Amino acid sequence: MQHKPNFLLQSVAGLNVVVPIHSETADFNGMLTFNDTGAFLWEKLNTPHTEAELVDALLDTFLVERERAEADVARFVEKLRTHNLLSD
Repeated sequence: MQHKPNFLLQSVAGLNVVVPIHSETADFNGMLTFNDTGAFLWEKLNTPHTEAELVDALLDTFLVERERAEADVARFVEKLRTHNLLSD
């Protein structure tokens, strides 16, 4: 999976914000904010990754237990799916 290409992650006043560009602006009202972990995962999804690969990336980068990383990734992916931001 990876995120759709017509969305950008921007840092605005210390917040990590995903905003639509081009044709996506008509279908997506608003913006999403992510903490630093969410921004890290979003950047990983510039290229295709599985959920397991995202978990491994968190474990390699952050001091976190596997169970927590798995739960965080599952929640993050569900948020993206809810807002139709993934192109599987």
